[in-house]
Amino acid sequence: MIRITPLLATAALAFISCERRSDIEIANEENILIVGNSNEPKGLDPHLVSGVLESNIIRALFEGLVVDHPSQDSHSVNGVAFKDQIEHSKDFTEWTFYLNPEAKWSDGETVTAHDFVFSYKRLLSPDPNWPAKYAEMLYFLKNGEAYHRSKLGHILCGNDPDFPLVWETLKEANFEGDSKIKPKKFKNKKFSELNEQELKKFSPYLTGKDTPDFDELNSKSSDFESLSTANKKVLFNSIGIDKLNRKQLLHLRDNLTLIKWSDNITTEVKQLVITRILSHHDSGKPKLWDKAQVGVSAINASTLRLKLRGPTPYLLEVAKHYTWYPVPKHIILKHGEINTAYSSPWTKPENIVSNGPFKLKSWRTNHLLEVERNPHYWDAEEVKLDGIRYLPIRNYYTETRMFGDEQLHLTYTVPSELIPLAKEKYAAELRQESYVGTRYLRVNTLNSPFDNPKVRRAFALAIDQKSICEEILQGGQAPASGIVPPFGDYKPPGLIKFDPEKAKALLQESGYASTSSFPDINLLTTNSDSGLREAEALQAMWQKHLGIKVRIQQREWSTYLQNQYDFNYDIAVAGWIGDYLDPTTFLELWVTDGGNNNTAWSSKTFEDLLRKAEKTSDITTRMAILSEAEETMMNDVPVLPIYWYTTNYLIRPEVKNWNPLLLNNHPFKFIEIDKN
Repeated sequence: MIRITPLLATAALAFISCERRSDIEIANEENILIVGNSNEPKGLDPHLVSGVLESNIIRALFEGLVVDHPSQDSHSVNGVAFKDQIEHSKDFTEWTFYLNPEAKWSDGETVTAHDFVFSYKRLLSPDPNWPAKYAEMLYFLKNGEAYHRSKLGHILCGNDPDFPLVWETLKEANFEGDSKIKPKKFKNKKFSELNEQELKKFSPYLTGKDTPDFDELNSKSSDFESLSTANKKVLFNSIGIDKLNRKQLLHLRDNLTLIKWSDNITTEVKQLVITRILSHHDSGKPKLWDKAQVGVSAINASTLRLKLRGPTPYLLEVAKHYTWYPVPKHIILKHGEINTAYSSPWTKPENIVSNGPFKLKSWRTNHLLEVERNPHYWDAEEVKLDGIRYLPIRNYYTETRMFGDEQLHLTYTVPSELIPLAKEKYAAELRQESYVGTRYLRVNTLNSPFDNPKVRRAFALAIDQKSICEEILQGGQAPASGIVPPFGDYKPPGLIKFDPEKAKALLQESGYASTSSFPDINLLTTNSDSGLREAEALQAMWQKHLGIKVRIQQREWSTYLQNQYDFNYDIAVAGWIGDYLDPTTFLELWVTDGGNNNTAWSSKTFEDLLRKAEKTSDITTRMAILSEAEETMMNDVPVLPIYWYTTNYLIRPEVKNWNPLLLNNHPFKFIEIDKN
């Protein structure tokens, strides 16, 4: 018989006890939250990143003028600014923020209004090599868009009260260029071979006798002086006055008819415009750029004033977005500019300085990023957690398993194929909540037959959205009838609904009585399992309801995006999550040459309505205008709506103050762990 001494028994029990302690048990004792964060963050510079998983970390490290309310949508609380002291003009075009003098950077330096001025102008830099993905978020500032997009015409003429012609008239001239007539889009085509829809794109710029040669344009565009007049017109109008180089401007000055102008602009005004832009080129730019007067200024160190391009009663919603967070001027100037599209030297662990409730503790690439309390944070006593650990778990299956093994407090998401299992095994921990986002199909309107709105609508009406939501996804998603999900005071027009009979009729009206004559169609998606299941469902529906065969093209993420940028696709699965709670976060995507448009669709009526809404301060009237704008868009159907998003994730019961929010932006400052 083997006897176990009391000492050995105690040691054995201790070993067993330690062995059984989970990561969660240890983290709870340490008051540390463990978060599954989907992937390795690409960077921590608020002005360079554009992903949700990066924003999860940035929202812990940085803080803007105001902060999301922990439980109420469309509400905010004190950030760097005192919420109750914010002032605005009657028409909501001028806002004044009074900063908390106790707001500090994590190195102890005071956060000032000068940091915000530096930050906003940094984000809006007109440098073409500046890779800020979200600069458009600051177009709310007066002259922000003109400054960032190098709209020289507006800056040098529209901002000058003494210019002999008002900008509203002058802006009808082709300053920005027309991407729809870029020669590379018609490579290997003859002008005589273009269809009616394609010819319409050129008609504003050409006379009846003009016949461009695309082969010559694509091979000799740099030697533009040798081109025919018709080719010069296509080249110059595709570029636009603002983007012409000095040599091209000199040529235009002597050949004014090469560019489209408004009918009532005199020769003298045209010459003046070109002279001013030439002066800009010759000056080295800086002094002339100052004429933009971007609408941000520091009245003093603790008072910030914003002047906006139009009435913006919802500015506080916008200002909660991480793009509006300040960055430390003194640190950035010390460590220089950027290394990559996502990384700046100042964000390296040994250099980074932040102003939020937490600061960076450690960052081991592809393993762990950890933040800890920021002792200099102005409201440090109210911060509940001692730290947060973000795990870059690339595989959602792995993430779900780790949650079940008590290695995570919460997951980033639950993939659709695991939702039935989650409902069965983690019923109490599964959250299925509304999320302001839309899943849709982007359509290349340059390609036949999708240059025909009736064909696009036929494909939209042949999608059984309800079936996709209930049978494929099972995540509480709702069928989408437009591009803007319903929330707050906005009422979507609701124009797209499953109607296979109407879809067939529209195809027949488009000249496809027999689908045998229908061209080959490709459906572009990512190489994920969920993306494939969704694409296969769409493929089957179009085969069943329209008799059209569609090939699925799965591509790695970067290739998938590049194909859309290059218009190398027919239909592409896509989606958008709102940046703030206002319809414009969805509608502004579809302006001509918008960074996320990639459909070649444009509508003057649509954009005029957006600009009208931009000048309207009455909320009810404004929402009605925006609904009309969406109706205009969805009548043309450049995108095919599928469903409105939900967010599905797992969260442990001891995590408190994690409340349902439409944007899923949970302020970590208020989160706590119940140790009882």
